[in-house]
Amino acid sequence: MTAPVLMIAGCGDLGLRLAAQPLLADWRIHGLRRDTTALPASILPVPGDFTQPACPDGWPAGPIDYLLYSASPQRRDEDGYRLAYVEGLRNVLAWLALYGQHPRRLLFVSSVGVYGQHDGEWVDERSPTEPDGYTGQVMLEAERLALASGLPATLVRLAGLYHPSRPWLQGQVRAGMQAQQEPPQYSNRIHRDDAATLLATLLLAEQGGTALEDCYLGVDDAPAPLHEVVDWLRQRLGIDAPDGPAIQRRAGSKRCSNARARALGWTPRYPSYREGYADEQE
Repeated sequence: MTAPVLMIAGCGDLGLRLAAQPLLADWRIHGLRRDTTALPASILPVPGDFTQPACPDGWPAGPIDYLLYSASPQRRDEDGYRLAYVEGLRNVLAWLALYGQHPRRLLFVSSVGVYGQHDGEWVDERSPTEPDGYTGQVMLEAERLALASGLPATLVRLAGLYHPSRPWLQGQVRAGMQAQQEPPQYSNRIHRDDAATLLATLLLAEQGGTALEDCYLGVDDAPAPLHEVVDWLRQRLGIDAPDGPAIQRRAGSKRCSNARARALGWTPRYPSYREGYADEQE
């Protein structure tokens, strides 16, 4: 039986974690990124830049069964986001067409930032997407491009990724971060390892003949008020509460449901911030 072929366009930290999943050990995995020198031997390197129209010289000529598009903008402005998510995806789709490749499924890594709810509402894959800022608006534009690509496409809207290698929130807490308590600012997150297992679950379900939905939310089981998370981390790190004013978080306060992903058989190893951050601090 021929091994499934996966192209990870934007093979960064999440792509590396996906490729390391034991259930994908027999897959043939290509990794597209600017610098491929750090890729493990299990990933076939494809040096290239999807923000440029020219197809990389190392693009595989054979069939590609699955495409994972996982971008990260080089510039954190509107043009940078559009270049990474919209133009980059458009370029990769053109390269597929150039080689006559028609993957069985495109997985597009998106964000729960496409939701603009701000009163602590529960949201799922069917909730309205009306983001206020350009980041969510550009992501929606890229999502529409993916769904109109002519390929069977699934959007994977991830919440904030965290992992010990990038302890951003802990650093903010050590620097004196506070979060307002009223009204509570609900936050959503997913451990990077759980995000990788979700992607693997989707790929294996597709390979096994399961009809995937066009969208899944990648979040843990327990959205929580940001002040609760900050206070818990401060206590765990042994940091006294600062006296300064609360730092205002960016707009948005919602609680995201992972029920659809769980119904597919995925279970997060870190169901809440407590398990995830406790594991990191040990």
